[in-house]
Amino acid sequence: MGEGHSGEYRDLVVFLAAAGVVVPLFNRLRISPVLGFLAAGVLLGPDGLGRFAQTHGWLSWLTIGDQAQIRQLSELGVAFLLFMIGLELSWERLKAMRRLVFGLGMLQVAVCTLAIAVVFMALGQPLAGAAVLGMGLALSSTAVVMPVLAAQGRINSETGRATFAVLLAQDVAVAPILITVTVLATLAQASGAGGGVEPAALGRALFTLVPAAGGLFLMVLLGRLVLRPMFRSVARAQHRGEGRELFVAACLLVVVVSGLTAQAVGLSMSLGALVAGVLLAETEFRREVEVAIDPFKGLLLGVFFIGVGIGLDVDAVAADPVTVLGLAGGLILLKALIIFILARAWGLAARSAIEAALVLGPAGEFAFVVLTTGMVEGLASPDLTRKAMLAATLSMFAVPVLAVLARVLTKRATLPAEVEPKGLSPDTAVLSPDGAVLVVGFGRVGRLVGELLAEHDQRFIALDADPVSVRAGRAEGFEVYYGDAARPEMLTACGLESARALIVTMDSPTKVDEVVKAARALRPDLILIARARDDHHAARLYALGVTDAVPETTEASLQLAENTLVDLGVPMGLVLASIHERRDGFRKAFQAAAPDGRGARPARAFRTARQVAQPSPPRPEST
Repeated sequence: MGEGHSGEYRDLVVFLAAAGVVVPLFNRLRISPVLGFLAAGVLLGPDGLGRFAQTHGWLSWLTIGDQAQIRQLSELGVAFLLFMIGLELSWERLKAMRRLVFGLGMLQVAVCTLAIAVVFMALGQPLAGAAVLGMGLALSSTAVVMPVLAAQGRINSETGRATFAVLLAQDVAVAPILITVTVLATLAQASGAGGGVEPAALGRALFTLVPAAGGLFLMVLLGRLVLRPMFRSVARAQHRGEGRELFVAACLLVVVVSGLTAQAVGLSMSLGALVAGVLLAETEFRREVEVAIDPFKGLLLGVFFIGVGIGLDVDAVAADPVTVLGLAGGLILLKALIIFILARAWGLAARSAIEAALVLGPAGEFAFVVLTTGMVEGLASPDLTRKAMLAATLSMFAVPVLAVLARVLTKRATLPAEVEPKGLSPDTAVLSPDGAVLVVGFGRVGRLVGELLAEHDQRFIALDADPVSVRAGRAEGFEVYYGDAARPEMLTACGLESARALIVTMDSPTKVDEVVKAARALRPDLILIARARDDHHAARLYALGVTDAVPETTEASLQLAENTLVDLGVPMGLVLASIHERRDGFRKAFQAAAPDGRGARPARAFRTARQVAQPSPPRPEST
C-alpha cells in the first residue's frame, strides 16, 4: 500500500528535483532554464536513465515513468502560458505596436507558413497535412527566445522590440491557427481518408464550428459580466486582510474553468485560457493577476518542457539522423532567411535583422500543440509529423547557441551601427510603460498629483491596493491598476525598470517605507518622491534613499504661515522667498539622515528668490 502511494508521487518528486537542481544549475551557467527543463526531460525520460531502470532498479526513482500524467500537466502549463499571453494582448499595446505586429509579425507567420507548406507538399504531403505542418513550424518559441534576449540585455534594443512584436503576432495567430486545424480536420473527415480537401465539404465543416463559435461567444459574454465583479469581490476581501491566497485561487479558477469550458464546446483548453487572459487584460486587475499567476505558469511550463524533452526519441533520431537533423537545419535556415528579408523590408538595421532572424528561426512550443492536434485528427502523416516534432525539439535546443552566434556575426561583420529607424518610432513602447511616472496610492493626494501630471502632458500609471480607489480612478479615465506596490514583482510588472519617477502618496508610513525600500532596491537611480507623515518620518525616508520627502505637518505649517503673511500685507515675493528658504532648511536637516554618497540637492529658495527679483515675461497661452 505504501509502495503504491509512493509510486504515485514519484514522478512529482522527480520533477521538483529537476526544477530545484537542474534548472538552478543551468541558471548558474547562464543557460536558459527552459533548456534546463528540456535537458532534464531527455535525461529523466525513457531514452535517458529510463533505459537502464530495468537492470538497475534504483534508477526508477530518478526517472519519470507516467508520461500520460506529465502530458496532462503539460496541457495545463500551455493553458497558463496562453493565459499570460492573453494578459499581454491589451488593445493599448496592440495599437502602439500595430505596425510591427500586424505588419512584420503577421506577414512572417503567413509567408513562413506558405513556404514550409510548399516544402512539405513537395515531399508528398497532401494540402491539409502540409498546411498543418506549415502553421505549426512557422511559430517560434516565446518561452525560450525572450529569456535568452533578456539574459543578453537585448530586450529594449531594436532587436528585442522587433522580436517581441513578431512573437506577439504569432501569439495572436495561435487562436486562428487552432480553429483552422479544427476546420481542416472536419474537411478531411468529410472528404475521405486521403486527406484531400473538397470544396463541397467546406459548408459542412464550417457548420461544425457553430457550437464552438456559440460557446466562444458565451465565454466572452459571461467573462465580461462575471470576471470584473468576481475579482473586485476578492480584492475587497484581500484589502480587509483576509489573505492573498484568495486572489491566487481566483486566478487558478479562471484558467481551469475557461480551459474546461473551451474543451466542452469543442475547442482547445489553451484557446479558452487565451480568451480569459484577453478579457482580464482590460481590467484594473491585470498586473495583480500577472504577479499571482507567474509562479504557477513557470512550474507548469516546466512540466510542459520536461514532457517535450521526454518526447525526444533519441533512438528515432539515431535511426534517421539525416532526415531529422536535415528538417531541423532546413527549418532554421528557411525561416531565418524569410525573417531577415522581411525585417530589412520593414526598415530594421542589418545587425538587428540578423539577430532577430536567427533567434526566431527555430520552432516554438506551440508547434507541438498544433502538430499533435493535426496528427490526432489524421491530417498529416504520423511518421513525418513525429520527425518534424523531433526536428522542432532540436531546433529549440539551438536557440541560445544561435543567439550567441548572431552576436558574434554582427560584431565581426562590417555592418552599419545599429540606429533607431524612423519607421519604428511609433512602435517602441512594447514591453513596458516606457517613460511613465508611477504614482503609488490613488486617493485624494494621488489623484491630484495625477491630474497635474496629465495637465502637463506627463504620462503616469497609478497603483493602489484599495479596489474602491482603483474603480473610481478608472471611471475618470486614468490608467490605474489594483495591486500592492510593496511587492518588488508588482513594481516590475508596472514597468519600474523604465519608469521616469516614482511618487508614493499613501498615508500609511509603514506602507510608504515598504514601497520605498522595494523600489530603491530595484532602481538605485530612480527619482523617488514620497509623502511623509511628519519630520521624523521624512528623515527616515531620506535614510531609506528617497530623492525628496514631503512631510504633511511641515507643509501644512508653511502654507498657514504663507497665507497669514500675505493676508497681513507682506509682499508676495518676500513671503515666497522666506517660505522656500525655510523649506530648504528643513530639507537639509532631513537629508542629514541620508546614506553616504547621496548629497543634498541644490536649494530651491535661491532659485525662487532670483525668479522673484527678475520675473520672466509672461508665457503665451497654449491653445
